[in-house]
Amino acid sequence: MTLIKTIMSAALGASMLAAPTAAFAHATLEVQEAAIGSTYKAIIRVGHGCEGEATHTLRVQVPEGYVNVKPQPKAGWKLETVRGAYEKTYTLYGHEHKEGVKQVIWSGNELPDDYYDEFVLRGTLASDLEAGTTFHIPVVQECANGAERWIQIPAEGQDPHELDYPAPGVKLIEKKKAH
Repeated sequence: MTLIKTIMSAALGASMLAAPTAAFAHATLEVQEAAIGSTYKAIIRVGHGCEGEATHTLRVQVPEGYVNVKPQPKAGWKLETVRGAYEKTYTLYGHEHKEGVKQVIWSGNELPDDYYDEFVLRGTLASDLEAGTTFHIPVVQECANGAERWIQIPAEGQDPHELDYPAPGVKLIEKKKAH
């Protein structure tokens, strides 16, 4: 029995080494689940550059339904936001929001390919989003000679690992009711 376990362990280890790294090497969200109608801190993890090059710009497209977004500044990086009109009006804490941040851009520094970093946004997930679905936040990572565009959104029922450049996603759940 020990010989079989050893062979199985070796085979599993070899298959993991042989697996394509793209499935493990993309922009992801640290928190994988969030309640609709609540504040969500999107921590975007960047684990590599573009084909070995350092990342010098990270662009995050703020999707409809992620409201009142505020990015966290990063030491050494220039931070810009692009504002625009929402498709509809959202009410948060008794105030109407008709426009807000639509894109966040960190630039002017370098994240070498050998290093990992996190970029943070905070906002509210609209209460009319659908629980049980995945909410995607597209990210474009720019380097000197190219870009990694993590913008593909899977079709309903499609495994995001089937995509070459899946957008980071968070599963939406019902907001817990106060007692």
